[in-house]
Amino acid sequence: MNYPHPLFAREGRPFIGIALLVAFIAQGVSPWLGIPFWLVFFFVLQFFRDPPRPIGGLGDGSRSVVAPADGRIVAIEECEDSYLQRRALKVSVFMNVFNVHSNRSPMDGEVKQVWYNPGKFVNAALDKASSENERCAMHLEGTDGQDVTCVQVAGLIARRILNYTQPGMKLARGDRYGFIRFGSRVDVYLPLDADVRVSLGDKVYASSTLLAEFSRVPHA
Repeated sequence: MNYPHPLFAREGRPFIGIALLVAFIAQGVSPWLGIPFWLVFFFVLQFFRDPPRPIGGLGDGSRSVVAPADGRIVAIEECEDSYLQRRALKVSVFMNVFNVHSNRSPMDGEVKQVWYNPGKFVNAALDKASSENERCAMHLEGTDGQDVTCVQVAGLIARRILNYTQPGMKLARGDRYGFIRFGSRVDVYLPLDADVRVSLGDKVYASSTLLAEFSRVPHA
């Protein structure tokens, strides 16, 4: 799912181009008029940055779960995983508009199912966003049988969740699989016996930060 690209996400090219064109037009009318439009252009440019990242985790990675997104940890709790009908540990990463919004696979595994749910657009930092906002969930089965649900959640001003996966696809830790435009959240539902390696308030980086480790190998 990774692809050759510059430091800016392909999803942002139309927005970057339009912002640049408007800034040039406004600059041509008046230098003072151009200033706010150049600020908008630089904001759009930084929002769609997509730098390469080293892949975190331990050993061959079969027990490692890395962060699926940049941001801040806003929830670590036991709750119901409504997608797989089980109790699970939920770890939530909140992305503000200044974080990188490229989403990456948290583990090695196969996509078993993808669900899309329409919904609201409340602040993604709020806990109710997990169940009320527009979202797209992906069930990943690890190479040793571990089940993880990774859910992209739209935010207050996010209006487009992009998920490029489909059942049967194989993903490796750090593979780029989606993008959320303008503010959002990603929830990761883990088995109850997973060993969470982050704390509330921690800043994490997609692919690089170790989020959790599986404590056992189900199919061993």
